[in-house]
Amino acid sequence: MTDMRRKGLILGLLAVLTGCASGTEEAPLQVEIAKNARDIIKARRAGPAELPPVTRAELDALTAPALEARVERLDMAAYLYVSAERDEGAAGHVQVWRTGDNVSLTMRNGVLVATRGIGGDILSSAVQVSGSLPGPSEGGPQVQMIRTGDIEERRMTLACELAERGPAQIEIVGRRHATRLVEQHCVGDTGEITNSYWIDTGAGVVWQSRQWAGPEIGYMRFRLLRK
Repeated sequence: MTDMRRKGLILGLLAVLTGCASGTEEAPLQVEIAKNARDIIKARRAGPAELPPVTRAELDALTAPALEARVERLDMAAYLYVSAERDEGAAGHVQVWRTGDNVSLTMRNGVLVATRGIGGDILSSAVQVSGSLPGPSEGGPQVQMIRTGDIEERRMTLACELAERGPAQIEIVGRRHATRLVEQHCVGDTGEITNSYWIDTGAGVVWQSRQWAGPEIGYMRFRLLRK
């Protein structure tokens, strides 16, 4: 996939969809919010400008979760909304963040486990999570299946360890959150990576994270704008 194609797909990482209880259907948010998002999409496709800023009042007016995602390698960012979610009990809570043209990111307890439509996607990822607790729950092996071509895929096995880095106050669009920083250090055949999670156990969310999305995509940064 060419850099121009990949950039075009990442520029489309914006959706105005809200999830349903079944996790198999999609429904639009309010027409007014959809119009605003279409305007943002139009502006984003014009070039690699900064994301239009949002205010806390605008975020508080939303009726669904909102996420900001950024691909570090391309310095491209987008706002995303949940299109589907499901509770899998001890295996965690899954949320699918999707664009209007079906580019998607899948999170399990705030941990990135799959991407679709970006290029070099994570097809699946076996991660250690625990029930409703946000973030990774323990170290150990982590297996990722990475797309390497139209039909080819590559199995990557990472040996990971978790480290608690202590309390950390962060601010996201005018609101402060008391979190604890957890780092996941992994070693594999592509070298070493470190994923960082700013976790609020009381709220049950990962407010902010920096996660590796495979050798082609590289690191992505996430900020949960509204839970």
